[in-house]
Amino acid sequence: MIALIIVDIQNDFLPGGSLYVPRGEEIIPLVNALVPNYSMVVATQDWHPAKHESFASQHPGMEPFQQITLHGLPQTLWPEHCVQHSYGAEFAADLTPEALVQVFQKGLDTRVDSYSGFFDNGHIHATGLGDYLMDKGVSEVHICGLAADYCVYFTALDALKLGFKTVILQAATRPIEEASYATKKAYFKAQGGRLL
Repeated sequence: MIALIIVDIQNDFLPGGSLYVPRGEEIIPLVNALVPNYSMVVATQDWHPAKHESFASQHPGMEPFQQITLHGLPQTLWPEHCVQHSYGAEFAADLTPEALVQVFQKGLDTRVDSYSGFFDNGHIHATGLGDYLMDKGVSEVHICGLAADYCVYFTALDALKLGFKTVILQAATRPIEEASYATKKAYFKAQGGRLL
């Protein structure tokens, strides 16, 4: 079975959001059109505590997008985004409800970020997505959503590591930075992933 994984189509990554992904709003109609083509659809939701340590605001003197080491892991410092129960953490209002039947939240641990829909960045805590897909007999995943060069990319890499055939649906994702995404796409393909 093939599953569609919809990554983080949330208000803070859309126009007016604190971490707007350029042209991210363009993918919503495409994602809505994809959903009926899959018998299995899951979504991920960035769901940070208010004082998440990946937020630049938690590090006096530091600015968003600066790089630090956080508990032994490389960390980009982000603007506050997708704080639990905030408008920014809500899914886009025009995303079809059928996309949100099964949601897996990530980024709940204040000490470690979680780009992937499967694990935190330290690969210590799982979200439950991998076990869920395996239990349902899924062998292949198609991934879309935001942002291509972070949460989509790391979700795709973890899917490969878990043994799923993995495809990134390029028309239905957008990166924060095109240059970094080009490098990451090449690595993803070298690991056995596919781009459609």
